[in-house]
Amino acid sequence: MGKIAFVFAGQGAQYTGMGQSLYACSPAAKEVFDRAEAIRPGTIRQCFEGDKETLGQTINTQPCLFTVDYACAAAAKEAGISPQGAAGFSLGEVAAVAYCGVLDFEAAFRLVCRRAELMDDCAKQNPGAMAAILRLTPEQVTQSCEEFDAVFPVNYNSPQQTVVSGSAQQLEAYIEKVTALGGRAMKLPVSGGFHSPFMAQAAKGLASYMAGLEMAEPTLPLYANYDAAPYCAARAKELLALQVQSPVRWQKTVENMVAAGFDIFVEVGAGKTLCGLIRKIAPQVQVYQVENEQTLLAAGQALAGGERC
Repeated sequence: MGKIAFVFAGQGAQYTGMGQSLYACSPAAKEVFDRAEAIRPGTIRQCFEGDKETLGQTINTQPCLFTVDYACAAAAKEAGISPQGAAGFSLGEVAAVAYCGVLDFEAAFRLVCRRAELMDDCAKQNPGAMAAILRLTPEQVTQSCEEFDAVFPVNYNSPQQTVVSGSAQQLEAYIEKVTALGGRAMKLPVSGGFHSPFMAQAAKGLASYMAGLEMAEPTLPLYANYDAAPYCAARAKELLALQVQSPVRWQKTVENMVAAGFDIFVEVGAGKTLCGLIRKIAPQVQVYQVENEQTLLAAGQALAGGERC
């Protein structure tokens, strides 16, 4: 068996009913949901019954997805899947920070609630949108964004996919540019231009909020979105604040983890977006997901037997 990494899902993966089957079958997952509910009443109902509009509001999306991410990781560990490292995509990085012990669960959950409020405020003050760009290289996307003053490359997801943030008006013009270059654009179900200069005030507010928090050294190697390098307690606050207004370097993160010996990746949280990206970045590794009872059982059985996905 190789080195296992948990990768925590990010915003945009939310859907009605996420986490519900694990709540019913896993005591560890149920405990996570119940702890979140005690801090933020209504979280469970939003995860299990919230409609697309409700779950698409940043102020709801982030605490709900954090809860599902952490619950999936807790259920996987309960089933005997133990990681030797971790990373989280965007919002998922906060869940990874909690799982790796940099913050305890309650502090991390309160942090993600404040993060959601700050980013929601920024999105309202500086309206923006996001789109995934396909069929163009990251270099082509970066270069084409330079022709616009309010469109930015923000998620370097894989060799075949880069996400941009922009103002609503300029993003439409940018999508026309992408089409002319032979690319394809897909708008994302988010409520702001995240990981861009649109979020500068949110990053500042998050840094202020974290000033009073104590950060511990991670119990596992934890890779940061900002620079794709492992965390340390001394830089944790800086990394979490910078992450809000800076690109997610996911491709480089996965490449660095593979170079460090990780060859089994388990996506914990809603959906399987990260599974697809990792397969494109490093097709030689094994990739699994845990988001419900069925995938939990499949991952546990496959990893216990050493089978390849």
